[in-house]
Amino acid sequence: MSKRLFVSNRDESVRLFKNNFLEYFSHIHPATPIVVYLPVISVVSYFGLQKTNTVSFVLMFLTGVLFWTLLEYVMHRFVFHYEPKTELGQRIHFLSHGVHHDYPRDRTRLVMPLLVSLPLALFFYALFLFIFGINYFLPAYAGLLLGYVTYDTIHFATHHWKMTSPLGRWLKEYHLKHHYVDPDTAYGVSNPLWDYVFFTVPVKQKAEITE
Repeated sequence: MSKRLFVSNRDESVRLFKNNFLEYFSHIHPATPIVVYLPVISVVSYFGLQKTNTVSFVLMFLTGVLFWTLLEYVMHRFVFHYEPKTELGQRIHFLSHGVHHDYPRDRTRLVMPLLVSLPLALFFYALFLFIFGINYFLPAYAGLLLGYVTYDTIHFATHHWKMTSPLGRWLKEYHLKHHYVDPDTAYGVSNPLWDYVFFTVPVKQKAEITE
C-alpha cells in the first residue's frame, strides 16, 4: 500500500457526497453501535440460552468473538487496504477507508455507519444460521456482535480518549502505529492476535500520540 500524507489531524470532516441523504448517513455518533447492538446482543443471547446449555452457549459465544477478530483483520487488511487502479475503484476505496487515513480524528466517521453495519449484520445472521444450525447459531452470533461493538468502541477510543491505563495506552499506541508509522502493519484494532499469526506486527517504533 502506498504511504499516505495526512491531510488533517484535527477533529474535522470532509464532504463525501453531493447527495445530502448519503452525506448525512455517512456520519454517525460514536455511541450508535452500543445503543443499537447491545439490546440485540441481549435478546439474541436470551433466545440462544433457551436452545443450548450453559457450556455450549459459552463455547459458541467465544467462537463468535474469535470469528469477529479474524473478520476484523481480514476486512481491514484485504478489503479496506486494497487500492484499485481504476478511478472508480480509487473513489470507492477513499469512501470506505481512505478518508479515515486522511482525516483520522474525524469523530463522526470512526465507527461504521448503520447503512453498512445493518446489512452486514443481517448477512452474518444468515451465514451463522447456515454454518452452525438452528440450535447453536444464536450464541455465536451474539459473540460476533459483541466483538464488533468492542472493535468500534476501541477504535474510537484510540483516536479520542486519553486511555491512561497500561492496556489502554498500549492499544492506542498500537493502532496509531498503523496510522503514523506503517499502514501495512497493525491491522488488528481491538486486538493484535492475527497480526502475530500473519506476521504484520509493527516494528517497535513509537507512534505520535495526539490527544
